[in-house]
Amino acid sequence: MSLYQVQKFLYKLNRDEQIQREFTENKDSILSQYDLTEEEHNALCSGDIGLLYVLGVNGQILMHFAAYLQIEWFDYLQLMRDGISKHGEVRAGIYTMSGADKSHTQTLERAFGDKLA
Repeated sequence: MSLYQVQKFLYKLNRDEQIQREFTENKDSILSQYDLTEEEHNALCSGDIGLLYVLGVNGQILMHFAAYLQIEWFDYLQLMRDGISKHGEVRAGIYTMSGADKSHTQTLERAFGDKLA
């Protein structure tokens, strides 16, 4: 998986109006400049927030993509939850979950213990 490439594209998209125009006009053309898997390419083209989250895209980057797509905050949060339900646990990145029955909160509690309180 080329998570770095996905996040690099989204980082640039979030900050560059020219890239935003190019992405709006011809998604395939601009995405061809990045080393993406077919799954990543399709998720970006379709604006599949849930799948992008499961693929491991950082939430700080992803929330700006959601705003670009005109997705409201609470809908964005639900799309991430739906992504886990549909596609399974987060596969890479800092949001990776461990164990089929573990929540992200449980994973953080194991890692940081009482420091979260």
